[in-house]
Amino acid sequence: MASLEIVLSLLFFLAFAPWSIYSQQKLLVGMTLVKNATAHGAVCLDGSLPAYHLHRGFGAGVNNWILQFEGGGWCNDIPSCLERAKTRRGSTRYMSKLEVFSGILSNNASLNPDFYNWNRVKLRYCDGASFSGDSKFDNGTSLLYFRGQRIWEAIIHDLLPKGLASAHKALLSGCSAGGLATFLHCDNFTKMLPSNASVKCLSDAGFFLDIHDISLNYTKRSLYHSLIALQGIEKNLNNNCTRLMNDPKQCLFPQYALRYITTPFFILNSAYDVYQFHHSLVPPSADVHGHWNRCKLDPAACNASQIKVLQGMRQDMITALYPFYKNSRRGGMFINSCFAHCQSESQDTWFAVDSPTIQNKVTT
Repeated sequence: MASLEIVLSLLFFLAFAPWSIYSQQKLLVGMTLVKNATAHGAVCLDGSLPAYHLHRGFGAGVNNWILQFEGGGWCNDIPSCLERAKTRRGSTRYMSKLEVFSGILSNNASLNPDFYNWNRVKLRYCDGASFSGDSKFDNGTSLLYFRGQRIWEAIIHDLLPKGLASAHKALLSGCSAGGLATFLHCDNFTKMLPSNASVKCLSDAGFFLDIHDISLNYTKRSLYHSLIALQGIEKNLNNNCTRLMNDPKQCLFPQYALRYITTPFFILNSAYDVYQFHHSLVPPSADVHGHWNRCKLDPAACNASQIKVLQGMRQDMITALYPFYKNSRRGGMFINSCFAHCQSESQDTWFAVDSPTIQNKVTT
């Protein structure tokens, strides 16, 4: 597979590093504000400057880069975005100025042998639309900036003169809403880098499914469609996808956009993704009487009919990924059955008694 080295690297640092090494002192990395972003209208929901955290590479990794989109859900209406603008999800004013770099961002060679000495960047998330919107709301009383696309471009242009422009290898990654951003910006990232650079993409827990919930409503689809309309996203979706799909808004879903991505891509996801279980399959609106509450808190408490529904979600994911699997030269995937959401930034998932096994090799 085109991304075989990515999966081997991920599985090594997630699986075989001793816990005693993992628990040593954390790496804290300071925030960098993009000073000239305002001139380009690249601002967070509340108008504050966008930001990232950069830990410099060294040695053999000095010309290699890994960029990680931060996750954190979405806001798809004015009230939720106004509320979000008062938090770290919508403003750098409320963000921690130091971020822990762990997992795939770690500088520990024992834990992260392939990326520890690369230039590692965490892109802070403050637009509420997976770095993809480009509009503004102003009713004379409240003002919101939906400028995720501009934030993405501003951060890249800030990093290019800092060495990204001469990258030999580059990996664009992200978790959750950041994992979705990886699908949205993968090919664009490749175009911004030298033509001879080796560029690949990794989405962690970003393969959000277009499925109906237990009440047969398409809750996630409704959320995405309102998100697109509010934040002006459609023009920034994959052009080939929006041109060929009957409903261009569906191109925000990875299962439809993936076929048009040409950059080698690796997908890390749980088939029982906890977020999708709680918000797409069994959102609160579909379970007003709380019949699923115990099952949500503890999968071992799910009854037979609930297990069958969960297995249906797993099958939906496998079916959606099958076309990509058939064309394995375009990338690779690791789909496990953990009740988890986001796995590349932390190793906790990989040290449990019931952690995944690969070819009879345990990951504890």
